[in-house]
Amino acid sequence: MKTYRKKSFPLTKIRRFLEPGPVVLVSSAYKGERDIMTMGWHMMLGFDPALFGCFIWDQNHSFSLIRKSKQCVINLPTYDLVNAIIGVGNSHGPRVDKFKQFALTPLPASKVHAPLIAECYANFECRLIDTSLIAKYSLFIFEVIKAHVAASPPAPRYPTTLHYRGDGVFMISGHSVSYRRRFKRVNL
Repeated sequence: MKTYRKKSFPLTKIRRFLEPGPVVLVSSAYKGERDIMTMGWHMMLGFDPALFGCFIWDQNHSFSLIRKSKQCVINLPTYDLVNAIIGVGNSHGPRVDKFKQFALTPLPASKVHAPLIAECYANFECRLIDTSLIAKYSLFIFEVIKAHVAASPPAPRYPTTLHYRGDGVFMISGHSVSYRRRFKRVNL
């Protein structure tokens, strides 16, 4: 087994090692207004019920829409949407219709008012269930109440997703390796 010699590292840069999952597009809506934001800071918090936690900066337009509506859709884009992912992330405020600007198709959700993004591999309708950490940490806790995932085939079972590593650097998800037989059944 390989060992590594270590050096001191800036705490502000550790995200490149610890980012937990794929970049997602979060859609929201409130009183006729809608928005999309790019998000890389999120985590699964539970499976039954399916709980999802994420950081939303209080200066982001989506922050107020989600706070008021208490719902959103977490949309999972694939690598082919990299230009839209970056473009949405670089666009701020209510003046830009990000669906039109980045050629994304809004579809009605079944359980929330925020739109699904048709071009995304999966869409997860969410209801805000815990607001206690928003004021202090901008941490939102959602319950996923409906999931829509691309049918396989022809869609791949494991999509090629984009993962942000900080400093404008992304990692593209790669080859999947199964160690399923080595796991205890309760850990699957």
